Amino acid sequence: MPEENIVEEYIRAHPKSQRLHSRAEKLFAADGATHAARVLDPFRPYITHAKGSRKWDGDGNEYIDYVLGHGALILGHSHPDLVRALQQQMAKGVHYGDNHELEVEWAELIKSMMPSMERIEFFSCGQEANLMGIRLARIFTERRKILRFEGNFFGWADELIAPTAPGIIADDVVVIPGHDLNQLEAELAKKEYAILMVEGGGAYMGGQIPWDTDFVRALLDLTKKYDTVCLIDEVVTGFRDSPGGWQATVGVTPDLTTLGKAVGGGLGVGVLGGRADIMDILKRRTPAQQFLRHSGTWNANPLTAAAGVAACRLYKGGEVQKRVNYLGAYLRERGNLALKERGIKGRLYSRSIVHFYLGPIDYEPSSDTLPPTRDVPKLLAGMPMKIRLCLHLLHRGVSTMLGRLFILSIAHTEEDIDQTVKAFGDSLDAMMAEGTLDKASLG
Repeated sequence: MPEENIVEEYIRAHPKSQRLHSRAEKLFAADGATHAARVLDPFRPYITHAKGSRKWDGDGNEYIDYVLGHGALILGHSHPDLVRALQQQMAKGVHYGDNHELEVEWAELIKSMMPSMERIEFFSCGQEANLMGIRLARIFTERRKILRFEGNFFGWADELIAPTAPGIIADDVVVIPGHDLNQLEAELAKKEYAILMVEGGGAYMGGQIPWDTDFVRALLDLTKKYDTVCLIDEVVTGFRDSPGGWQATVGVTPDLTTLGKAVGGGLGVGVLGGRADIMDILKRRTPAQQFLRHSGTWNANPLTAAAGVAACRLYKGGEVQKRVNYLGAYLRERGNLALKERGIKGRLYSRSIVHFYLGPIDYEPSSDTLPPTRDVPKLLAGMPMKIRLCLHLLHRGVSTMLGRLFILSIAHTEEDIDQTVKAFGDSLDAMMAEGTLDKASLG
């Protein structure tokens, strides 16, 4: 089958989305999309509504959704507890411009699950929380420099994104490879760093490049030894792996933690929490040369807080995490069998966000064998094939993030996953037939 056939078929099946995309291209500079991950050739579908594990576009096409609000919707779309909480709060008021009970209950729920968060501040998004973490660490340590690991993502602001990105001024940022304790200690021993930032679960959406647990435990010892603040970004992983987040799963206690996505039940939010002696720099009684004033119109607004409280009540018992972790394992096992049956070298791996690796690996489909964690270029290889897979899956009713990961929720069922694996296998077959997936190139 010629390569262009799938594109032509997709366009024919999405006439309304095509018309909307033509309008969007005249409005949004970034290829007609409002998020880099929503860019796809020829276009992603334009969604009208969603429920549970499914969403529908304006052309009536139905999708099993593995994007789930970029990872925010661990409860699935329109969970009844959240819908009820938001409807009730909307009638009471969207924004009081004042203190309220919901923000207190929300923070108490978060602290009860993550005791490392002795003090808590709310923001509009995770990026804002990370920026505040940097500023607090600089004041606390009286140092300027920031140490980060290759591939770890914290936002798009200057000091959070790759220092080599166009237009970035990040003279105080140093990026080093992960998993090299000697290099890490050599940098920390300079005693120049205010903060070491670590992406929970691993680089690229919580674990495409997974962390070795022993390395993460050791780095906490090193930051303590050299008086550097350690911040773990759990914007993606917070409340996914366990009620205590990824940090509880691996058994570490950072100085600061940032949250986003799931903590707001799907509404926009960021949270920074951590050691009281660091966070208390935000108190008005702090000496003037250290006091940091925190503002933000949407901080803990009642509508978002209502959703956050409803969501965190569900997270606290641990049943949500057990369910999504089970579903992740089910998808990995079934999907890896589909790869093995076709002789395609690769692996579905990780936890409740299932990543897709294309490349040489020994097959044990029922195991949780990971790709080599230190070979970053190989782990990131195969993006053109994954993007092509994304289009094939969309055409077969499965929505993913660029074909490189599948995000699970408690709304998904085993039947959803069986249907997904069928579409996955059919897509791989079609790609081999059209010549866009070359098994020989995978090693």
